[in-house]
Amino acid sequence: MGPLIIFLIIAGIAILYVLLGFKIIPQSETKVIERLGRYDRTLSSGINIIWPILDKARKVSVRQSFTSRLGKNITVLKESDVIDLREQVYDFPEQNVITKDNVTTRINALLYFQIVDPVKSVYEIDNLPNAIEKLTQTTLRNVIGELELDETLTSRDTINSKLRAVLDDATNKWGVKVNRVELQDITPPDSVRNAMEQQMQAERERRALILKSEGEKQATILKSEGDKRSLINESEADKESKVLQAQGEAEAKILQAEAEARAKVLQAEAEAEAIRKITEAINGTKSNPATYMLAVKYIDSLKEMVSGKDNKTVYIPYEATSVLSSIGGIKDLLNSK
Repeated sequence: MGPLIIFLIIAGIAILYVLLGFKIIPQSETKVIERLGRYDRTLSSGINIIWPILDKARKVSVRQSFTSRLGKNITVLKESDVIDLREQVYDFPEQNVITKDNVTTRINALLYFQIVDPVKSVYEIDNLPNAIEKLTQTTLRNVIGELELDETLTSRDTINSKLRAVLDDATNKWGVKVNRVELQDITPPDSVRNAMEQQMQAERERRALILKSEGEKQATILKSEGDKRSLINESEADKESKVLQAQGEAEAKILQAEAEARAKVLQAEAEAEAIRKITEAINGTKSNPATYMLAVKYIDSLKEMVSGKDNKTVYIPYEATSVLSSIGGIKDLLNSK
């Protein structure tokens, strides 16, 4: 029985030794194995075999966050032999920084990073989470110290880019890749916030007054332009009215002149017709129609000369005999009729 018991004990120890040598590593995790205190290898995801007692996983400091019963977020550091290769986020507590214009401001930052070289993260730096936190805080103070408060409040993207570039360069030798940095909260002092609110209110009032004055100015300009346009329209209307009136008067005068000319033409045609008939009548007595017309004009002239009360003198032309003979001819013509 003694040898059998010894065999069973040895077999149990061997099985236990083999079981302790099997290590199953989840995806995106790893372990750094040391053999007799020296770095041996880095375990990959899946099944790995180590030598118990000789091989040992190196423990590192990790941050662990949880929520207490009172609803507060608590972050603690603990020792673990598992290295997480996924992207991690550190929410650092608020810290006081001083801007270029000597304003103390509280800033809360978020840091997103990933371990790309587990060996460097273990052997190049002690307590990696604490080192990243302190490096972020000091870098943030340096970056904010170069900016004034207004620039700090309005240039978050610029600050994030500067922080990421500096932290990524500094943590490169630690086997860490800083992906991005975000400023979560920027809280100026209460006195500064009150002054900023008053300034913003004054700025809003100033803009309101400017908009009001510009509106009144624009309204005055539009009113003057409207009055100007109205005067122009009235003057153009008067001008067109006068032009139309002048055109109407001109057309009326033209029509009147055409009527008078037509009347004269008709009168002349009537006289010409009368002369033609007289000529036809005189042709039978061998009389000259011109003599007849001259005699008629002469008689009309004598009638006008003796029509007045004081006209006692009668003027007879030098060639009156020929005229009288014409009158005689008219008398013979009438007697023949």
